[in-house]
Amino acid sequence: MTDLPLYWQNHIGGHWVDGGAGRIDVIDPATGKKIAEQALADAGDVDRAVMAARAVHLSGALSDMRPLERGRMVQAMGRYLQEHKHTIAHTLVLEQGKPLWEAEIEVEGAALYFEYYGNQASTVEGRSIPLGSGYYDFTDYEPLGVSAQIIPWNYPVEMTARSLAAALATGNACVIKSPELTPLTNAWFAKAAEAVGFPAGTVNVLCGYGHEAGAALAAHPMVNQIVFTGSVPTGIAIAQAAAQNVVPCVLELGGKSAAIVHDDADLEAFETDIRWGIYFNAGQVCSAMSRVIVHESRAEELIARAETVASGLSVGPGVDRPEFGANMGAMVSDAQHDRAVAMVSRAVDQGAQLVTGGHALNRPGAFLQPTVLAGLSPDMEIAREEVFGPVLSVLTFKDDAEAVEIANSTDYGLVGGVFTRDLDRATRAARQIRAGQVFVNEWYAGGVETPFGGVGKSGYGREKGREALWNYVQTKNIAIRLR
Repeated sequence: MTDLPLYWQNHIGGHWVDGGAGRIDVIDPATGKKIAEQALADAGDVDRAVMAARAVHLSGALSDMRPLERGRMVQAMGRYLQEHKHTIAHTLVLEQGKPLWEAEIEVEGAALYFEYYGNQASTVEGRSIPLGSGYYDFTDYEPLGVSAQIIPWNYPVEMTARSLAAALATGNACVIKSPELTPLTNAWFAKAAEAVGFPAGTVNVLCGYGHEAGAALAAHPMVNQIVFTGSVPTGIAIAQAAAQNVVPCVLELGGKSAAIVHDDADLEAFETDIRWGIYFNAGQVCSAMSRVIVHESRAEELIARAETVASGLSVGPGVDRPEFGANMGAMVSDAQHDRAVAMVSRAVDQGAQLVTGGHALNRPGAFLQPTVLAGLSPDMEIAREEVFGPVLSVLTFKDDAEAVEIANSTDYGLVGGVFTRDLDRATRAARQIRAGQVFVNEWYAGGVETPFGGVGKSGYGREKGREALWNYVQTKNIAIRLR
């Protein structure tokens, strides 16, 4: 492990700079101790970053580049992350709390986005449209210009890579606002862009409070597109600010995603889905399997298996958990931990059965026992609202129609799942579940190649896959009268 620098600056226009709003302490959630200070940007810093990105865009340095060449540079950024994986992962553990092996998976996932979108750069092609012998008509895809990307704290490396790689591959310059709770690892994207030869100002990285730097970025008149992952209220505020400038957004917001488990499901295999679906990253995943809706004939067995999975997890500091296994780290902050504990407590007061967990560990740090709740009704808060923690809510159903009704009973619609040996039943349910992505017999099936995004209050727009590329370009039609 390498020593962590005590002070981290913002990166604007190719320079490492202090912040106009001073500094912010970065806290290790496993110990509650300060590990570093991060420069804090104000609205003036945001303006300088946007104008630096705009200057790159207007210069044509990115859009005039052959896409194949630009794609090679994007891929090289992924290799740079891989080369520094251990250092980045160690920093991520200290600022976010996840186990070291999870942090390394996140860095590897981030590198994969650069590999994938680097490969896609030369495939964004226009088409000709036949209008008869007197015309030659064709379309062209142009980069939007300045992409503003507001990053969540739960996956600060992978979520930045997801939007940044696609934006660069299509020739956009970017301003990244890193999360206040986990800002440090984002510095590596500026380093990577510089190392592979992108012009200064192509990738600007700054940390600032959402109400100040985030609001200034979302409302900046020279921003051409906004990507945001986070809460519904903040997403609404960003969309309103963007609307004032008629700027398109991609919003990935909350989720209360449900897995429907039918009476013929393989519950032994489903234990793995519980492990990954709700306890990975301490449940701080927007697409977490936070609800299981199980057929009443299998409920007792499933609850017992869920209890076994949850109680079998070793919970403690991520730095002490370098190996893949049945372990879990801290939540990102005391505030996030306390919110989850309070929601579990209210659920019990409302009549839910606390099967296991639900309490803080008797040690310093934002640790919460992996939790299973049963005996829920769909109208309970815990069954409708996002906890964003390691809390599994189990509900039951009698028939297929009721299962889908319960799955669709929240305002969210990010992902869903169906577990059954009957593919006809699975297909019907997949079509009926109101979500942007549906997993069948494996939670988190898919990958960087598959489009991801929500419906309802889970947001709009798609990330991942080729669909994401269209977020960063606009179609121009060129019609030529032949004489």
